[in-house]
Amino acid sequence: QVQLVESGGGLVQAGGSLRLSCAVSGRRVMFSIDAMDWYRQAPGKQRELVAGISSGGTANYVDIAKGRFTISRDNAKNTVYLQMNSLKPEDTGVYLCYSRLYDSWGQGTQVTVSS
Repeated sequence: QVQLVESGGGLVQAGGSLRLSCAVSGRRVMFSIDAMDWYRQAPGKQRELVAGISSGGTANYVDIAKGRFTISRDNAKNTVYLQMNSLKPEDTGVYLCYSRLYDSWGQGTQVTVSS
């Protein structure tokens, strides 16, 4: 059993920044070999992938995130981060992290960007 807990969301003005965190815990969790993803879900829309990071630290981004978002990980803290800059109102939604190894989701953290 693994638990993923996101934090760092909030209300921010357009152009602002937020740093999201996703802490992974559980008995004998093997975070260092896990690949992690950040998704988001806007109201009335399907959940969409934002960024992913391999166990070795290779990051990948979808077009909406390129140049504005940075995904990173700290294996010592079993945590993955999403630094979001130059936020736009269309970035509003619930941001969730996903563990590929354990096929598990966090509960999400709300991000609201005002214009």
